[in-house]
Amino acid sequence: MTDTTHTLPIAVTPELDFNLQAAGQLGTLLADQYRQAEPFPHIVIDNFLPDELIARICQEFPVEATSNEQLYERGYKGQLKRQVDPNHCAPYLRTVFALFNSAAMLNFMEQMTGIQGLIPDPYFVGGGLHETRAGGFLGVHSDFRLNKKLKVQRRINAIIYLNPDWQESYGGHLELWDKPMTQCLKKVLPVYNRCVVFNTDEDSNHGHPEPLTCPPDRSRRSIALYYYTATPAEVEPGTRQKTHYKPRPKDRLSLKYYLDKLLRKKR
Repeated sequence: MTDTTHTLPIAVTPELDFNLQAAGQLGTLLADQYRQAEPFPHIVIDNFLPDELIARICQEFPVEATSNEQLYERGYKGQLKRQVDPNHCAPYLRTVFALFNSAAMLNFMEQMTGIQGLIPDPYFVGGGLHETRAGGFLGVHSDFRLNKKLKVQRRINAIIYLNPDWQESYGGHLELWDKPMTQCLKKVLPVYNRCVVFNTDEDSNHGHPEPLTCPPDRSRRSIALYYYTATPAEVEPGTRQKTHYKPRPKDRLSLKYYLDKLLRKKR
């Protein structure tokens, strides 16, 4: 399935006017491409945000540490990575993330994915702004399914990359793996203004498991957005509440992988 180029119908006014009807029409236009993709429903969209909007987001990206951000030094589960809560960012970024949680964005996602009744997360559990430094990586995994705070089921991931002039040699490709974890079926370079949307099913295996080889003064930056649907009052006992990391074939042959996993389990 080839990538596509479309821009969300957002007028970059002080209010960031996001057209509800046009958003739904764009989602409908992309629906077949999304739902027929392998190894699981997904789409890669270039030029996703208006030029002025994404440029301002990059300008406002917090360089200094914010309150309540998370740092990951967990080996295969995430290394040299930080996660920034938009609720603790500057006012402009808070406005932008409110846009991503708006009815227009939900309409776009629902029409494209075919999943109705989508719910945003105002607390951005696990989401928000992500940054991984040189040498960092994130192992292949399928995501947590239950948002314990809101008691809703995770259905959709959307990742928007914020990396101007990102070179192929820097790595950081998002890898999409098949269900049995035998092969990577797609790699997506995290270039500027590229968006990847995909279903977060039981076996939507993805990650960027190879260490970044970008220069020390560069980092892999992105926006991570998660969308949910309501779950029954009683959650099934087997519903996963934690992210499930999965070894690639070469990891299964690596003593370092198992030693690292054992040491971190004891902490």
